[in-house]
Amino acid sequence: MEQWQLYKEFRFEAAHRLPHHDGKCARLHGHSWVCRVYIRGDRLIESGAKQGMLMDFSDLKSSMKPLLEDYLDHYYLNETLEMESPTSEAIAKWIYEQLEAKKLMGLCAVEILETCTSGCIYSRPK
Repeated sequence: MEQWQLYKEFRFEAAHRLPHHDGKCARLHGHSWVCRVYIRGDRLIESGAKQGMLMDFSDLKSSMKPLLEDYLDHYYLNETLEMESPTSEAIAKWIYEQLEAKKLMGLCAVEILETCTSGCIYSRPK
């Protein structure tokens, strides 16, 4: 069976601290975060303006926009995500759960990069 997977990348600036960490991440610090949301499906849209697409990237952007504006971009993540220790793993799961609650069709994974060399991918078996 054919299958497609697409992603859209989002960027945000945010601070956090990991109070139980045994190194400098226990102190307040910030990152230029990158988030990729992955969508998977086996059928493309058959007609209309979005014909031949799994999903229009602008629809994916619309799903992420409130999360970026209200919780992620230029925020202190410990407060806005209501987490004691917002690790990359916890942030990826939080974003996944928010998009899942919005019933984002085909959602298969959320990737978070907190630096250009370190990140996490969260997914759930279907």
